[in-house]
Amino acid sequence: MSSRGGKKKITKTSRSSKAGVIFPVGRMLRYIKRGLPKYRVGVGAPVYMAAVLEYLTAEILELAGNAARDNKKGRVTPRHILLAIANDEELHQLLRGVTIAAGGVLPNIQPELLSKKRGSKAKLEAIITPAPTKKSKATKNADVKRLGTKKSTRVKKRGETSKSASADRTTAADRFTVLSSKTLFLGQKLQVVQADIATIESEAVVHPTNSTFYMGGEVGSALEKKGGKEFGDAVVELRKKNGPLEVAGVALTSGFGLPAKFVIHCNSPGWGSDKCEEMLDKTVRNCLALADEKKLKSVAFPSIGSGRNGFPKQTAAQLILKAISSYFVTTMSSSIKTVYFVLFDSESIGIYVQEMAKLDAN
Repeated sequence: MSSRGGKKKITKTSRSSKAGVIFPVGRMLRYIKRGLPKYRVGVGAPVYMAAVLEYLTAEILELAGNAARDNKKGRVTPRHILLAIANDEELHQLLRGVTIAAGGVLPNIQPELLSKKRGSKAKLEAIITPAPTKKSKATKNADVKRLGTKKSTRVKKRGETSKSASADRTTAADRFTVLSSKTLFLGQKLQVVQADIATIESEAVVHPTNSTFYMGGEVGSALEKKGGKEFGDAVVELRKKNGPLEVAGVALTSGFGLPAKFVIHCNSPGWGSDKCEEMLDKTVRNCLALADEKKLKSVAFPSIGSGRNGFPKQTAAQLILKAISSYFVTTMSSSIKTVYFVLFDSESIGIYVQEMAKLDAN
């Protein structure tokens, strides 16, 4: 049609371009109306839905690209998308129940089994021998003696380096795995550790027990096994001397066979008992006060109350962290420099890492 008498062509502008998004807004509106036929759908609902999905897609693709680059791959696969979602806390919480086709399974490897970076061994310099020349017998004998002394010193150095390398290996193996760390306002360090509490090299270890100093729990049996007969006899003697331990009460024994110098026994309250949250707070404070009384620099806590006493793990973590933080604020001058949270299962570790990140350092 000619341009004189004909109508001008009008190009339609899509809803997506009007809203400034790439995802189709009209299709989103159809999906919402199909899923919610009884409700009135506002004009901004499909726009908001398209913008949110577009943002999430861009975020996931960016993280998946980083995962592919870390694995030295030039193409993003469903496996990289799965790893990207699993490594991001918010995306993992949002898409926890979503199955990604051909994504595989998530690796669940204990940190102790992963290889650790060790210090590189010192390279020994090679002995460069000159080209053979004709020498007299006397000079040959002198050279043989000289080479003999050089060889012996070289063998000695190699032995020394092997000893030092083995020493580095043992110290690296003895260290525990620190998963998260936070420094409070007054300088005390809180560290989440994955290890056996009986092997922690802390000046004091906290043992949650009952009024009769029961050693049959997970922490108690591990400490009794590692501490040996002397430690068990010391607990029996403490029971006779101290009598029944009141709720939130604490008592101290030596570590004997344990790496820790002392063991702080505390009678933690049970979930649902009278003022249980207040008594758990008091228990933690009493443990720290006893450690301060003995001028100790480090204390290792298990997740008090979340075992046989029935506290929800999230609640126990919140109360313990709050009690420790407020104790250091009110005490001001404390000998304790490091507090370890010794945990084993992945659920408790995740809860403590999350709650410690929320903790206000100020």
